[in-house]
Amino acid sequence: MSPTTKGATPRMASAPAARTGSDLVTESLTALGARTVFGLPGQHALGVFDAVRRSQLSYVGLRVENNAGFAADAYARLTGTVTPLLISTGPGALMSLAALQESAAASAPVLGISSQVPTAGLGGGRKGYLHELRDQKASFRDVVKSVHTVRAVSQIPSALAAAWADAAEAPCGPTWVEIPQDVLLAPTDVPPPESLAAPDGPASPRPLPARPELTARAAALLNAAERPAVLAGGGVVRAGAQAQLLSLAEQLDAPVATTFGGKGAFPYEHRLSLGSWLEDRHTTEFLADSDVLLVIGSGLGELSSNYHTFAPRGRVIHIEADVGKLEANHPALGIHADAREALDALAAAVAPRPTGQAEREVAALLDRVRARIASQGLDLEQQVLGAVREALPDTSPSFWDMTILAYWAWSAFDPREGAMHSAQGAGGLGYGFPAALGAAAADPERRTPVLAVSGDGGAMYSIAELATARQYDLPVTWLIVDDGGYGILRSYMTEAFGETTGTELARPDFVALAESFGVPAVRSSPESLRENLSAALAAPGPSVVLLPAELRMFAPTHLTDEL
Repeated sequence: MSPTTKGATPRMASAPAARTGSDLVTESLTALGARTVFGLPGQHALGVFDAVRRSQLSYVGLRVENNAGFAADAYARLTGTVTPLLISTGPGALMSLAALQESAAASAPVLGISSQVPTAGLGGGRKGYLHELRDQKASFRDVVKSVHTVRAVSQIPSALAAAWADAAEAPCGPTWVEIPQDVLLAPTDVPPPESLAAPDGPASPRPLPARPELTARAAALLNAAERPAVLAGGGVVRAGAQAQLLSLAEQLDAPVATTFGGKGAFPYEHRLSLGSWLEDRHTTEFLADSDVLLVIGSGLGELSSNYHTFAPRGRVIHIEADVGKLEANHPALGIHADAREALDALAAAVAPRPTGQAEREVAALLDRVRARIASQGLDLEQQVLGAVREALPDTSPSFWDMTILAYWAWSAFDPREGAMHSAQGAGGLGYGFPAALGAAAADPERRTPVLAVSGDGGAMYSIAELATARQYDLPVTWLIVDDGGYGILRSYMTEAFGETTGTELARPDFVALAESFGVPAVRSSPESLRENLSAALAAPGPSVVLLPAELRMFAPTHLTDEL
């Protein structure tokens, strides 16, 4: 059968002599400010991958499209820049959906770029091209912020610039551009773009300041409050507004709790820090009892509201860049704004108040939280999490899969000067390790080790990326807590149904498997974990630390429980 018969796609011969649409893609990305792209090639996308080879872009290739998406997500979170994800048509594109869902939930600006079947096949089903979908972009509309289909080479710079700006505009999030194979391979004399990322150019996101009358009203409420408090979400971290939040909290002498997605928004050991104990009734009652509660960068969803049992009794000021989340769960003075701009304006408008009372209230609350945890016989879990914190350098970022140790870390882990990220936005498995690889790629000098944490169930989602870690010699230490199954689901099912189904897993010898990839690995124990992790993190390149342990979750308290 010839390469042009039904069911096949044109095969590439030698490298094209002229510039093509693919070159215009890489030139546009470079003009927009991209430096690194993540991805995985496929038949329709080979032209753009060939253009990457000739471009100034650095390429990091992963083994599964979903993992490539997680890596791009982490790179975007750490750098705060739009991060391109290059993948192919049909199955390759669809494999990225779970990662893009996480980026959407966590407001990570990932620019997905996929190939498409040749333009003659757009609309579906007529030509029988390999990987053909009737409407590929329809699969992405409910996940990403915007979808763009390119039908001619001249459309490439504008489509990429529009998608880039949309991804970067608050609330940040993923966008999608699909380009047919024949457009990618077509010769072009369209000049390389020069100013797509200019200050007033098409790719510059619009600012989202707070309206001044709303800032004035919020400042008046906070100034009049007797017991103000703050709940800071991931929007503070994404906006880089930590300094602004600290300034405002200290002026107000207001206690600050952070959501699980907002870890790092406020110094964990600060005198005003309530930590992140949002599955604890003592904490949620404290916040609910404030007469003015400032919620910033959080939609007060399930995990941030103690499973929708949190019920504020005072006034709520809600600052959120996603207008659809304003007052979605609680009546409030809603302020549609970027966290950084809003906090800047508020800090300039509030009056400083005396210090002392809030610090005493915070210390008393944390004593009650610690006493409740201490009463549950969870020494092993606290020992393990403490060992991780002691071993991890203060500036190192960490990436956590959906596993029991991560659930502990949401509440009890201090990220210090580093950053803590998890997949709690969408809640999919397999995030930790590929995300850590993306974070390591953001540090080309390889000066800072990165930690990934997974359970044995989640680890199997991304085990192939051990090859990626080795290929690029990325300094990622992967802690795998092996409890023989999906540990948290085992706990949930036992509690709800009395027995489990589908939670017990056969698994490999992770140490031997890692070593077969050329990645050093060690079997650890709770007693030796700090030493083993410290050594692994200090060594160059990737490594694996396996911890066989069955951990338990602390018992949460909700508003329906007794104090």
